[in-house]
Amino acid sequence: MSPEHFTVDGTLLEAWASHKSVRPKDDPSPPPSVGDAKNPTINFRKEERANATHESVTDPDARLTRTSAGTATILGHLGSVLMDNRHGLIVATDVRAPGYTAECDAAVEMLTTLEPRATRRTMGGDTGYDRTELVEGARACNVTPHVAQNIHAKKPTSAIDGRTTRHAGYDLSQVKRKLIEEGFGWGKVIGGLRQLHHRGPAKVGWIFPFTNAAYNLVRIRTLIRAGVCP
Repeated sequence: MSPEHFTVDGTLLEAWASHKSVRPKDDPSPPPSVGDAKNPTINFRKEERANATHESVTDPDARLTRTSAGTATILGHLGSVLMDNRHGLIVATDVRAPGYTAECDAAVEMLTTLEPRATRRTMGGDTGYDRTELVEGARACNVTPHVAQNIHAKKPTSAIDGRTTRHAGYDLSQVKRKLIEEGFGWGKVIGGLRQLHHRGPAKVGWIFPFTNAAYNLVRIRTLIRAGVCP
């Protein structure tokens, strides 16, 4: 594997819990329902829900979240991975509750698990990682952040500047970072991570790295057949 060039990204893992299980924290009693007692009809339309006031009674560690504005809200966990850019192998994983800074916090924590190195490493990432706290945390780990610049009308500046983006290695990191989606795709389609069948941080934190380890074995087999690895 490459000892110096990596990519980070995160994906939402849909929890093994339904919206019917979400209830106010101060009143977890079942809401009024009709129909079959085992699968009742519960009308929660137009009900204001937030992680600060509501939680699932079947998986309290899951959080109400969504991938982007305009998409459906799900109960989920955040799974993050750190990938080697040379062969696309997963070298570190992290599972935590989704949150405003969760992806960046997970990225920095995974960087701290790498073996110390005298020369600087690089870490690619999408626009979601273009945040001051991520850039400062990565540099503190002796890593140059090669994250995509998130510049638009409401955010005219980036946490990284031309001192980083002018190098050819930055453009290469932007190309290689897309390889991480193959691992996410395999994990959700083949590995069963599209919707979890485990509850709680301990079990979810076990199945996510286990599935990524299985992906590494499949990836290594493919690389050997292609003659990339001896």
